[in-house]
Amino acid sequence: MSQSNTPVPPDVPRTTAAALAEPTQRVTARWVTGLVLVNVGINAAFFGPINVFIAQQATGIDEANKEAIASLVLGCGAAVSLVANPFFGALSDRTVSGFGRRSPWVLSGAILAAAALLAMSGATAVALLVLFWCLVQLGANAAYAAITAAIPDRVPVLQRGGVGGLAALGQTAGILLGAVFGAVVSGNFMVGYWLCAAALLLSVLPYLFHRNDPTLPRELRPPFSWGNFLRGFWISPARHPDFAWAWLTRFLVNVCNQLTIVYLIFFLTDVIKHENPALGVLTLTGIYAVLVMITAVIAGPWSDRVGKRKPFVIASSAMIALAGLTMAFFPVWTGALIGAAILGIGFGAYQAVDFALLTQVLPQAADRGKDMGVINVAASLPQVFATGLAYLAVTQFGGYGTLFTTAAVIGLLGAVFVVKIKSVR
Repeated sequence: MSQSNTPVPPDVPRTTAAALAEPTQRVTARWVTGLVLVNVGINAAFFGPINVFIAQQATGIDEANKEAIASLVLGCGAAVSLVANPFFGALSDRTVSGFGRRSPWVLSGAILAAAALLAMSGATAVALLVLFWCLVQLGANAAYAAITAAIPDRVPVLQRGGVGGLAALGQTAGILLGAVFGAVVSGNFMVGYWLCAAALLLSVLPYLFHRNDPTLPRELRPPFSWGNFLRGFWISPARHPDFAWAWLTRFLVNVCNQLTIVYLIFFLTDVIKHENPALGVLTLTGIYAVLVMITAVIAGPWSDRVGKRKPFVIASSAMIALAGLTMAFFPVWTGALIGAAILGIGFGAYQAVDFALLTQVLPQAADRGKDMGVINVAASLPQVFATGLAYLAVTQFGGYGTLFTTAAVIGLLGAVFVVKIKSVR
């Protein structure tokens, strides 16, 4: 397990070092509920626009170039998230506040993202769409970096699979909620953005009222210099190989997942010829979401009981790859339904158990926020990488069959490389 290398001065009471201690006390159901709701709100704010509203807005701006516009907007937002997540995670590590280290960033990030979503609702130019989506990513990633770091801060190792499963449930419920918004507003993306903003703001309140977020003593915050701050984002693979392999496998599996879903509404429109693509996205997302929630809450506690993570991560990664193959070789509505079910089964188990695995390879406790932010880049970077790769696959290299087959191959590589992680069973 990771331990902090930050010394505690002898004149600082032991109780004030709780922010840096390895957690041993089980977290309460009330705290976990607040954590889950934050994940619901953040993911509704992300995936309502990603899966439906940005595509609809791009079509309204220039239907002939809708794929290029959507890829530009999503790619620029993902690029912002690459920087924002570890940056705000590192800032939260150093935050000295009566409200704790993580809570101020959950609140301020949610407010910024909600305001940007409201601004997006009136955007009529590509440049404005890019700008406001980047601000959504900035704020939502600040909140997400903080809430993610709260888990290794407060949850003991033997409870992390279960809590990781419930966090995955919250993330999936947020994705489903975004799809519900997309179907309910019937093409009125302006109303959809307002619903996403409201969901985000309301979701953070229960956590903030019961945050269990110990304060960082000012004496324990190291002196600041830009050089040390920036150098801290590099985590040497030679010194921390398990962290590096965990990062790489998460990146590959998320590339696979992102390639499978990034053009889903266009796939339903142009290949399957679904009569109501937004409703089709909701149907597929609903199947996916239900199975993610079921497998996440089963696999997470199961891995806690048996004390193993890697077999679960390998098997679930292979399932995610199988979903891509299903979509590639059965490009019909039935194939899409089966692919969504397989993806849900695999991704639910993966989210729960891989998250627990990741918390066990963090280099040191004092940098949990920054290190989890670096890990979260492995989920954000695929949005940049996958949008460009998806565009080329669909427009230049054979279409959706090539897209989904590529996704499957990359996902299988992610499964194989998990065996390289040595310190976690």
